[in-house]
Amino acid sequence: MRNSERKSRRAVACRLPVAAHSHPAGPLARGVWIAAALLATLAAALLSAAPARATTEVVEHRLDNGMRVLVGVDRRSPVVVHQVWYKVGSSYEYGGISGASHALEHMMFKGTENLAPGEFSEIVARNGGRDNAFTSRDYTAYFQTVAADRLPLMMQLEAERMTGLRILDEEFSREMEVIKEERRMRTDDKPRSKLYEQFNALAFVSSPSRIPVIGWREDIDAMTADDLRAWYRRWYAPNNATLVVVGDVDPEAVIALAEQHYGDLPPREVAPPKPRREIPQRGERRFSLHVPAELPYLLIGFKVPSMGSLADAGSGETDIEAWEPYALDLLAGVLDGGESARFSRRLVRGAQLASQAGAGYDLYDRGEGLFIIDGTPAAGTSLDELERALLAQIDELIEHGVDDAELDRVKARIIAEDVYQRDSMFYSAMRLGILETVGLGHQRLDEYIPGVRAVTAEQVQAVARKYLRAERRTVGHLLPQQEAAANAAEEGAQRG
Repeated sequence: MRNSERKSRRAVACRLPVAAHSHPAGPLARGVWIAAALLATLAAALLSAAPARATTEVVEHRLDNGMRVLVGVDRRSPVVVHQVWYKVGSSYEYGGISGASHALEHMMFKGTENLAPGEFSEIVARNGGRDNAFTSRDYTAYFQTVAADRLPLMMQLEAERMTGLRILDEEFSREMEVIKEERRMRTDDKPRSKLYEQFNALAFVSSPSRIPVIGWREDIDAMTADDLRAWYRRWYAPNNATLVVVGDVDPEAVIALAEQHYGDLPPREVAPPKPRREIPQRGERRFSLHVPAELPYLLIGFKVPSMGSLADAGSGETDIEAWEPYALDLLAGVLDGGESARFSRRLVRGAQLASQAGAGYDLYDRGEGLFIIDGTPAAGTSLDELERALLAQIDELIEHGVDDAELDRVKARIIAEDVYQRDSMFYSAMRLGILETVGLGHQRLDEYIPGVRAVTAEQVQAVARKYLRAERRTVGHLLPQQEAAANAAEEGAQRG
């Protein structure tokens, strides 16, 4: 993304898990107890309610050139969100070309046959709108939020750069320096981001999920303008794109505008990437990263299936059940779903072994993903002690399961979060775009809440037992350099 990082609970790949926060005991702790009681009441209402619907009904259309169009009506304000999604991201890349999708995203703002560098965003701003873009593992998306009467202009602008991009050598050289600085700020100078990048590369061996979205520094240094011109010609075509429009619109009028502005763009032959499935993991992998940092940090990941795994008939996981991704999502909520969740209640406020502990899972990954657990040890607690405590919570859940009341509280929270997200035009559009672009189909959006409601406590226990096993585990320790030196000295003294 060029200027800001936008995150959704289940939308963004390559993200660190959302973390629980610690609070001192006292009035706030009593407030947490009251909130838990209110949530239990809310749980009964949400879980017994009729199946929730998306805030918008979706109208589908396909242009003759292969471009898909999804339109959602939301008349609460005279505003429209216009997004164009391309099926290309870092998981489409390979050795030597990592970071190409993200770099091309930057260049899409640097001029076309009829627009000068930077003019695209200037036109959007002059018309009272906001625009940006983001790249992930499986997609690159461009968006504008404008008054509804400015939608024809947005389509005109996006159609222009879909097939008319000009990558000028001088603009390329300048922008690559911007990207290098972005990498320094977001990864190289951030200890946890650096840990996550190395962790991902160790956890995945043959899958392109190991490739960082921004690219390896060595590949960025070696990238050429011709690399990006070739990447643009290969992937940027109407038949490899989805248009999503949500807002105060008439669907038939939107489809007519799409036909007018996008319909005459020529399709290209777009060969899908060859499958690069992850080889089965047969044992635990672990490493330590010693960098300048204020605090130690722990990252644990287990290989798990996703909705994309279900859709992949050739996946190595042949016994995946349709309910498992929903159960894994609920499992993350049991461990890290607010102040009443197990990690926060037992390890942060209870035993006070962690100043932060969290869990995360993305059920909409295009293929096999990771169930992530992370934590920062409290003062006086080592990373090894925190790791043992976190894994003990997993073992306890596998042994004794989850009771129905606890699961109902987690379901209520997840359903409330989902309903709240659907209340945003931008995130409604974003979720439609993600599901369509990763190949799952936007219809999955209305399957989510019924899927969550149907999960049983026994199923949550079953996925924990099946997937959170040592042989599927990768562990990363972030050690501040001074602490790493002290540990090495202690080990040397013990050997002596």
